[in-house]
Amino acid sequence: MTELQTKRDLATAGKVPAMRLEHLSKTYPGNPTPAVDDLSIDVFEGEIITLLGPSGCGKSTTLRMVAGLEVPDSGSIYFGEKPVVISDQGFRLPPDKRELGMVFQSYAIWPHMTVEENVAFPLKSKKMQKAEISERVDAILELVGLPGMQKRPGPLLSGGQQQRVALARALVTEPKVLLLDEPFSNLDAKLREQMRIEVKLLQRRLNIAVLFVTHDQVEALSLSDSIALMNYGVIQQQGEPRILYEEPANEFVRDFVGKTVLFKGSVRDANPSGVLSISIEGAPNCVVFGHGYDPDGFKSGQSVFIGVRPEDVEILPAGGDELAPGMVVGVVEAALFVGERIEYQVKVHEQHTMIVYGERHVPIEDGGKVWLRLRPEGHSAWPSDWAVPVSALVESD
Repeated sequence: MTELQTKRDLATAGKVPAMRLEHLSKTYPGNPTPAVDDLSIDVFEGEIITLLGPSGCGKSTTLRMVAGLEVPDSGSIYFGEKPVVISDQGFRLPPDKRELGMVFQSYAIWPHMTVEENVAFPLKSKKMQKAEISERVDAILELVGLPGMQKRPGPLLSGGQQQRVALARALVTEPKVLLLDEPFSNLDAKLREQMRIEVKLLQRRLNIAVLFVTHDQVEALSLSDSIALMNYGVIQQQGEPRILYEEPANEFVRDFVGKTVLFKGSVRDANPSGVLSISIEGAPNCVVFGHGYDPDGFKSGQSVFIGVRPEDVEILPAGGDELAPGMVVGVVEAALFVGERIEYQVKVHEQHTMIVYGERHVPIEDGGKVWLRLRPEGHSAWPSDWAVPVSALVESD
């Protein structure tokens, strides 16, 4: 168990989750493969838990089951101690009885209503008094950064303002759980970054439990207290963002979260805990250390792939004909200036062509011979006979 996992377990020990999903499954008619298969997640008060994964992995289906827009085939949902769904008893609360707020991808702002009318709508549905409705609307608009905007018509709102209105409407009923379904996808890049920060600060201030759905890794890594990475309806790995990035549980996690450079190598030594020392193929004086992923263990001399993050590779102009200790030699095939860095496509001796990052103030020309210095430890190793996606040999999105 990692230090980060231990900290979360200690922080939540003895606490009742704000939301608990137990063994949820859902299969749609005509499709033999479950959209969601035996999924269990705990979300505690003050946490943002993100369902991350490619299209069709089951993350939106899970969110819709929590919201009451889909009926699980099996499993249970609890908000605190309160049951919301108990499938084997045929019990299911309707959506309006679940004490949750939800922000949709499209925001669902009604154009014929003002900001005030949009935000007040769920309170009017609860038959609250006008004075209390007005007080709550004013307070929540202040909280989301829209003071004085009560009378602004819906069609005159910018994308960022629409999102704030959608958040205000979701939060005005003081829900126990907030559901976010791809809430930033319709915003431009700068506004997405700004709104990520604002949502994180707002969530901390309210100390509310959030279940967040996205396919965007940056959103997941930057916002989440914990990520559940899904594929084919199954959670492949769940944990702190840093755990998924630095200690992927399988090849799918490794190749989906961030970018990966794969080096070929062979095991020099292996200990029972799975820590390996590995010689890089084509550079016998370059040895790195990492954790191996094979239930059968590793043996000295075994061929492996080493998964290295591009930022853990330093690229330098070659210092001579003789390769320096701890280095791998390569040739730059292309150099792409992307602003904060230069991305180099490098053909590495006895390896694959790969993408590595370089410092923008010290550019290297196309065709230049380079040395690559790998971070000496913290990598992931995989048996070379395991299936490896061709795209992952260069990079993965």
